[in-house]
Amino acid sequence: MELPKLGAIQLDQLINFSTPKSWGISDPARFNALMEEAKTLVTPGYYLGDNLFTWGRNNSLFEDAAFRQAWTDNIQNDADQAIAWRRYVLACLAFNCMQQPGDFVECGVYAGSGIKTVMDYLGGKAFPKTFWGYDTFDYNPVQGHSFAGQADGFYNQVQARFDGYPQVRLIKGFIPDSFAQGMPEQIAYLHIDMNNAAGEIAALESLFDRVVSGGVIVLDDYEWSIYRGQKQAEDPWFEARGYRVVPLPTGQGMLIKR
Repeated sequence: MELPKLGAIQLDQLINFSTPKSWGISDPARFNALMEEAKTLVTPGYYLGDNLFTWGRNNSLFEDAAFRQAWTDNIQNDADQAIAWRRYVLACLAFNCMQQPGDFVECGVYAGSGIKTVMDYLGGKAFPKTFWGYDTFDYNPVQGHSFAGQADGFYNQVQARFDGYPQVRLIKGFIPDSFAQGMPEQIAYLHIDMNNAAGEIAALESLFDRVVSGGVIVLDDYEWSIYRGQKQAEDPWFEARGYRVVPLPTGQGMLIKR
């Protein structure tokens, strides 16, 4: 398949992005009012949302027409809109992983928007690799982290989003037990977003050795202070194997397998 191409850009044109969705704000009304003023004080090319306020950036994600379409088509809630930069990190890394042997894997699927955005960016229903998604779906095993819709029947709703995507394999169950239902021999792309340290370490214990040389691992929660326990567990786990996670301003962490 042909991978998406980047179009020409206008040197004198920058895109701004702003959404009110962020987390950990004690007074949203005052914060939003102050940020409206702050936007008037900075150079163009700002991004406001998902606990990020940057300016003077190219905001390349919005100039990538194929990504912008895939992202827009898969917005189901205000969080999907706010985390556009995180999704573009996944899309760009996935683009590079298309050249590697191995399947794609996501641990912590929720409604499937992360998987579907990446797939729609890279061919949609013609996406040439198998994409495995592991989640409990109908309930959230992390206390206090239940998301909207997680109840009996949610798994079926997520499955329905992938009608016509035969390369998607959604595995319902608790990690690592659910790996007994099937797992890839080789992994080119591994995205872990489980919001708890024990689950993510269990996923790494089972899947890390299956990631091919040149494959990528993305930890969605790594650089978020609310999930500091995950960093505490994962840093020594990777260090014991000679790796250092790269922290990203989006709150993610990533590394490339040797």
